[in-house]
Amino acid sequence: MWTIPVERMKAGKEHRVPLSGAALAVLKQMHGIRHSDYVFPGGRDGRPLSEMTLLMLLRRMERGEITAHGFRSTFRDWAAERTNFPREVAEAALAHTIPDAVEAAYRRGDLFEKRKKLMAAWADYCGKTDTEGAGKIVSLAARKG
Repeated sequence: MWTIPVERMKAGKEHRVPLSGAALAVLKQMHGIRHSDYVFPGGRDGRPLSEMTLLMLLRRMERGEITAHGFRSTFRDWAAERTNFPREVAEAALAHTIPDAVEAAYRRGDLFEKRKKLMAAWADYCGKTDTEGAGKIVSLAARKG
C-alpha cells in the first residue's frame, strides 16, 4: 500500500493506494538500484523526478497528442468501458471527491479491497502485449522513425 499524506492531496484527505503485484515488482527492482530516498530519483542527487519528466519523455517520443493527465483519463475510460467495476470504485481509485454532500457524509469507507482488485486488473491490462480488441496500445519504449 502507498499512502499519500493529506498535505499532498487536493481534497485535503489522506489517500491509500493499493499496489498491484506488478507495481510491487517495480518498487523491488528500484530499491536495488536507487541512490536516494526517492523511488525514482531525479537527475540531481537528493532530488525527485521533475513534474515535467513525463511530459518531456512524451515530447522526445514525438507524442505531442498525449498528455500526462491523459494517463488518468485512459484509466478511467478503461474502467468504465472494459470492466464491471462500479463507478464509485474507479472514482475512489482516482481520489475524486463525492460532489453530493449527503452521499459523502454517509460514505465513510475508501473501498480499499475493491480498489485492490481494480488495480490488479489494470496492471494485467497494462501488461498485455496482445492488442486484439483492446484498441491501439502504444509502447512508451517505442520510438518513432
